[in-house]
Amino acid sequence: MQTIYYGGNILTMEEEHTIVESILIEDGRIKHKGSLQEVEKEVQMSQVEKVNLKGKTLMPSFIDPHGHISFVGPVSRMADLSGCENFEDVKRVLSQYIEQQGDEQGEVIIGFGYDHTILEEGQHPTKEVLNQVTEQPVFIFHASAHMGCANDALLQMAGVDSETEEVEGGTIGRMADSMEPNGYVEETSLSLIQPYLQKGMELDYLKLVEEGQDVYIQNGITTVQDGAATPQLVEVCKSLAEQDRLIIDVVSYLLMDTNPNEIFKSSPLHAKQYHKRFKLGGYKMFLDGSPQGKTAWLTEPYEGEETYRGSAWYNDEQVKQFTKQAVQDNVQLLTHCNGDAAADQLLGSYKAALAETEQPEKEALRPVMIHCQTVRDDQLDEMNGIGMIPSMFIDHTYFWGDVHLRNLGEERGHRISPAKSAIERGLPVNFHQDAPVIKPDMLQTIWSAVNRKTRTGITIGAEQRTTIYEALQAVTIHAAYQYGEEEVKGSLKQGKLADLVILDKNPLQVDPMEIKDIQIEETIKEGRTLYRKKEL
Repeated sequence: MQTIYYGGNILTMEEEHTIVESILIEDGRIKHKGSLQEVEKEVQMSQVEKVNLKGKTLMPSFIDPHGHISFVGPVSRMADLSGCENFEDVKRVLSQYIEQQGDEQGEVIIGFGYDHTILEEGQHPTKEVLNQVTEQPVFIFHASAHMGCANDALLQMAGVDSETEEVEGGTIGRMADSMEPNGYVEETSLSLIQPYLQKGMELDYLKLVEEGQDVYIQNGITTVQDGAATPQLVEVCKSLAEQDRLIIDVVSYLLMDTNPNEIFKSSPLHAKQYHKRFKLGGYKMFLDGSPQGKTAWLTEPYEGEETYRGSAWYNDEQVKQFTKQAVQDNVQLLTHCNGDAAADQLLGSYKAALAETEQPEKEALRPVMIHCQTVRDDQLDEMNGIGMIPSMFIDHTYFWGDVHLRNLGEERGHRISPAKSAIERGLPVNFHQDAPVIKPDMLQTIWSAVNRKTRTGITIGAEQRTTIYEALQAVTIHAAYQYGEEEVKGSLKQGKLADLVILDKNPLQVDPMEIKDIQIEETIKEGRTLYRKKEL
């Protein structure tokens, strides 16, 4: 089957000002591009479908360089607390959710997406709030997914009481002048609660991952990540693959504490290669928390604190062992680093692993620092020296920019997500949404990178703003580079996969403040339309 697209703006992402008149797709790949007359010479006109873009814009589809597809579907089944502005909103949404679920609700009521930094009370809705909703066990996740709150019924179910010790690297909130838990848990201490959350939903994970897949497709994304996979989640993706239920490419990164090398050995069809659209990409490591939750690990104290600067998840020796294992196993390592102290720990450990390992392909592994919220210029220079890729959660500038200015102060706050500094050093920076932390909306992400406006309209770190084209590179060709797929994805070039997205407007030609309002018209994977916007 051959298809010609013409009659609109076709952005190749090969060079900044390269816009072609027409493109020919054949058997799922790009066969030719150029003027309509040139392209028509390449086909049998009786056997080709011609698609008039009618002024719309066609470009490479978006690539998700960090997210959690296995959680996007399940989160969609939870009470949506993302729009809550105060405790009363939280209670109302949970009550409505319970009423709507009726007999289908699980033993535990689960919500997702509250953000204490934008609640009027400025605090977490702990058990005193949640106890007012229901006598059933309740747990609500913070928008960052790094913390949350339980009511008394869930604490009792989990056996968390005044004698329960915190997990190293985590916190259990306590009532004033008491060791009694107040329902708040953060970071590694979430592990005390998580086993009981399965009671909240009788989950058909195969179906839910499919539903999560649809969310990405509707946002123009055709390559996605499962960025903190367990062996169980890998089996889910393998099952979907074998049943031909994956229609976009999924790349999993196994948590370091799950014996990931054994999973690679037992999955030769998927190890660093796609089989039926599923690939095991490498390993994943966490080193700290989030700056908006004040759990990111910093070298200097948070604003207003004398000594508190967050905390590490692992000691230096453990991190060195993890990084050395990844290098020895010849796999890519993705590492969650929000704070600059965590970045120091990663860089020191990875450089030591390179120095101490004889693995011949170690320089070509393309390790990734995930989030990079407070990374310094000297650290970006170090990353450049070892080929480490910065994958930035650039939407922090909008969603939590005001909070960062409070938590980090003016100098560090304005430097959050320093994309321009990375670009100026020649680093192939890419952008992600960490879905389901926020929705996988690449156009919102591009808008955030270009404008750097907070929720209250403050321009945060104007010197770190990118150009529109640089932001587009970050979610196309640079994201493809991270996966080692730049030869087949990320730009419109002869021989590459026809992974495409059609937009109602050209991002390069609209007012920068209007980029987030651009609509996805169609998503195409290897020449096949997966999503088309319904006409009103």
